[in-house]
Parts: sequence; C-alpha cells; structure tokens
Amino acid sequence: MCGIIGYSGHRPAIPAIVEGLHRLEYRGYDSAGVAFQYGDALRVIRAEGKLGALDQKIAGLDIASSVCGIGHTRWATHGLPVERNAHPHMDPGNGFALVHNGIIENYAELKADLVAHGHSFRSETDTEVLVHLIAQGAEQTDNVLQAIHWALQRVEGTYAFALISREHPGKIWASRKASPLLLGLGLGEHFIASDIPAFLPYTRDVVFLDNDEIVEIDAHSWQVFDAATLEPKSKEVRHISWDVQAAQKDGYKHFMLKEIFEQPKVIRDCLAGRIREGQVSLPEAENLDMPQRLTIVACGTSFHAGLWAKYLLESWARIPVQVEIASEFRYRDTVFLPGDLVLTISQSGETADTLAAIRIARDAGVPILGLCNVVGSSIARESDHVIYTQAGPEISVASTKAMCSQMIVLVLLTLYWCQRKNMLTRDELAARLDQLTSVPSILESALPALRDQAQNLCLDYADARSFFFLGRGLYFPLALEGALKLKEISYIHAEGYAAGEMKHGPIALVDAHFPTFALAVHDELLPKVASNLQEVQARGGRIIALMNASAPLTVTSPWILPDVWGAFKSFMVLPAVQLFAYEMAVYLGKDVDQPRNLAKSVTVE
Repeated sequence: MCGIIGYSGHRPAIPAIVEGLHRLEYRGYDSAGVAFQYGDALRVIRAEGKLGALDQKIAGLDIASSVCGIGHTRWATHGLPVERNAHPHMDPGNGFALVHNGIIENYAELKADLVAHGHSFRSETDTEVLVHLIAQGAEQTDNVLQAIHWALQRVEGTYAFALISREHPGKIWASRKASPLLLGLGLGEHFIASDIPAFLPYTRDVVFLDNDEIVEIDAHSWQVFDAATLEPKSKEVRHISWDVQAAQKDGYKHFMLKEIFEQPKVIRDCLAGRIREGQVSLPEAENLDMPQRLTIVACGTSFHAGLWAKYLLESWARIPVQVEIASEFRYRDTVFLPGDLVLTISQSGETADTLAAIRIARDAGVPILGLCNVVGSSIARESDHVIYTQAGPEISVASTKAMCSQMIVLVLLTLYWCQRKNMLTRDELAARLDQLTSVPSILESALPALRDQAQNLCLDYADARSFFFLGRGLYFPLALEGALKLKEISYIHAEGYAAGEMKHGPIALVDAHFPTFALAVHDELLPKVASNLQEVQARGGRIIALMNASAPLTVTSPWILPDVWGAFKSFMVLPAVQLFAYEMAVYLGKDVDQPRNLAKSVTVE
C-alpha cells in the first residue's frame, strides 16, 4: 500500500527522495515524511495529508548537506492518518529511523513485551514496533545487520522497510517479505524503493529483492544478504527500458486520461513479436501442458479481465474455466484435479491475496501461470511461468490500460491454445489475428470522439446518485468494470449486473432518477439485451446504450461505437466506460488519479 524510498549518494538526498515520493504517491497519500542525517543526529519531518503538506514543511530548511535519507508516503492500515502515525518512525533513543510498507501481524504482543522492557510509544502504528525491536536487537548485538536479523526472527507478517542509523551516516539497510522492494544502482549513488518510477530520473539499472533478503547500501557499494543466515548473496542486475517520460503526464490533465489514450499503443506493444505468419507465438507457454481445467485467480479489475476471458476460453478453446476472487479463494478448501492449471492476474504483481493463492496452488503441486505487468515482481518470480503484459508503468490508481493489456494477452493465450488443439483452421486463425491487429488503429481514431461523447453525457447524468451497468455474455464482466470505475473515481454508487438478472429483484430500484448504462453492442445476444432494456424503459428509467449503428435500439442516450469483429468489440466498450467514469469524476470535481481511501497496489490483506 505505502510507498518507500531511500537514497545514499553524492547529491542532496531530500530533493531526490521527495521527487521519488511524488512518483510513489499513487501507493498512498494519507501522510508523508522523510528522515535524514542532520549533524550528529537524525532528523524526521512528517506531515498529515498529501505530499504538498510535506513540501511546505521542507521548504526553506537547510538540508543541502544531507546526502542520505529515507522517505515514505502512507496508506493507513494501523492508526489514523495523522502526523503522529506518519512515517518515518524512530526508536526511544532516536538512534534509528524506519519507513515500512506492510503489516506486522503480531505487533500487539511485541509491543506489550517492549513496554514491559521500558519502551514508550509515540504512535498507534505497527511500524513503530519494528523500529523499537531493531533498536533492542542493536543493544544486544552492537551490529545493525545482526540487529535486523534478530528482530525479523520475531516478526510475523509482511514488510518492506528501509532503515537509517545515527551511528552509521550514509548507510541504509532494507529488507522485504511479501511487499515490493527493489534496488536502483547509479554512479556514486544507490536507491531503495517500492517501485521503479521512484528513481527513473537517475538510473534504470535495477536489482529485484526476493523475500527474506536484507540489503545494505551506501553511496558506493551494495550487498544483499540472506535474512535467515546473513550469508551474502549474488544478485542479477536488470536494465529497465522505461524512461521518465513514460511515468509523466505528457500534457494530459490526469494520468488516468493519458493511460486511457495509451491503449492503442499498449495493444500494439502486447501484440509485437507474438503474431508470426498468421499464428500466435507465446514461448512463455510452450512448456506448459495443455490445461484440462483452468482456474483464474485475481482481484478487482484483474478479476474482471479474467471473467471476460472465461467466455473466450470456453467458447473458442473449449477449456473449462472457473474464475475466483483471490481473497475468497485463499480461504476455501479448494479441490484441485489432475491437469489443472492456475492462472493468476495482477497489474503490479504484488497483490497480497493473489500471492497467497499462488502459494496454495504451489503447495498442492498445481502449475502456475502468472500474468502481470511488472518485471521482477513477486508474482512473476513465484509463478512457474510468466507472461508480461508490457503495458508500461500505470500511475493512476484506477486501472485502465492494464486491463486492456491483460485482455489482449488473454486473447492471445486463448488463440494459442486453440492453435495447439487445432480448434481453428489456419485460415480462421489468421483471419482472427488480422482482425485483432486492426483494433489499435480503429481505437486510436475513435478515442477523441468517445471522449467528447462522454463529456456530453455527463451534463445529462451528473445528478444521478446510482447507476446500473448491464451486459450479457462477454459484456457482463465489462459492465462490472464500468460500475467499478464509476464508483472508484466519481463516488457515484453503481452496480454491474448480468442484464437477465434485472427482473429478479433489482428492477424494483429503477425510476427516472436511477439511470441504466447498457452494453448493447450488435452481437447474437442483442435481442435479449433489447428485451431487458424495454423492461427498464417501461418503468421510466433513462438509458445510456453503448451500441453499434446497426443495432435496432431506441434509448434515451445512444452512444455509437465503431464496429469491429465479434469479441473484439470489447476493446471499444472498455475505453468508453472508462472515459464515462473519468469525465463524470472531472465534472464533479473529484481527485481522479488519487481517489479517496484507495491505493494502487493492495499489498496487504
């Protein structure tokens, strides 16, 4: 949830850290803070609210001499989002300062023991317990690395943390378990961060830390240790191709809008190198046995992408599919069968519940295919096979282009399995791939008009306090996603429904003030959707209908989409519902990129 960054180098640390925090603010924005060496002492500056409040506190301070420090932007899990609970936290003797992402599950019993040993606490957070525990370990071992090792043996839960010590200027220690953390390697400077964009202006050479590893850095050296044994470990340095511009707005008002408009490029990037001579090339899946049954596990928007893919996988590839919400899957007594494959989907590759599902499948001996966007993420490392969606960094909390990339890769995976099972003739496969490769240019041409229509519709529907999103077949998952987006960023209550279920109770809510957003593209299920919409109209309900010009529908607000082949109409529907939510949020004056109570990556349960 939270974002952390540490810097040791040759430049003033605090400007570099705060710049990194602004790039990490999507991970949390309840409060923020920095800690750094100031003379012979550690100094901590914290502020409640968004990073602007911290910027104001830092402005004008004499901080240029400090070349090492840590910073944090918070999404609250323990304790109110107020300044006393903001990170960094310090031990009673002010010898250590620590920033943390995760949850220390046994913090209450650890805190009680520390209090019994004379420790007093300044916050209600679990994080403060961790820095107190490390300080206690340092008293016993007189060695910071040994102190961290000692403390982590007593901690239960998840963490990624960075620590500085008053007695060791220029050094930073960090460790992770089930929360993201990586190392950026520069010239005469090194970084620790939750995500790559935090240090992209300075380096693109990265070391991905694994669970139960500790890293020690200063300006000129770095070393990774096994947290259990403190034995040094060798690590691979990876070069990231993203540039700083990819993590900036490019003149768009919001990251969300930029990322919606990036979807044509995302589709092209996802397809690049994966279609050759009229066939699908997915070397990542070549060594996978053909699944007899597929279980897709994901959360939120990724769950909707998986649910959408179920229709294609069963219809085209004839593979039985069940789609599971990860937070439910992990607490069920799941029955696995021979020939099962678990497919996990996550933009960040760090979603806690999805990672837990991977571990359940692994313990059961079931092979795991991971689908994620972030190279070197936990899901990528813990899966047996991984396919990257190649969407590039997604900054807005509300996911848009990531879902598009997931859907494209899921189409390719479906067609790849069709290819292996000879479900399509070579000509049929080539024709579908030709249709797929035409989607980016059609979408690119359509996006400006889609945005204009979304803006116009907001004028008529901004007074609504509730919405139904209706769809059938492939468009039911997209109705769920449309409702989710509207809830996430405009705070308008919305429910996604299978259109045929309306008459089983929810239709009682329909009136002139409770509009319906219908996904009514021209396919074989359109007559059924049209019948459902007549039921809505008969009760005075207003209807926005995403439809093709050929569809025989008469509704309050028709929204005409470009007509593309079959299932690929989904790639016109998806940005339309995203733009509707976006423009509604803008019209209502909401904080689009950082909606209240949400964080980009849910790395705690």
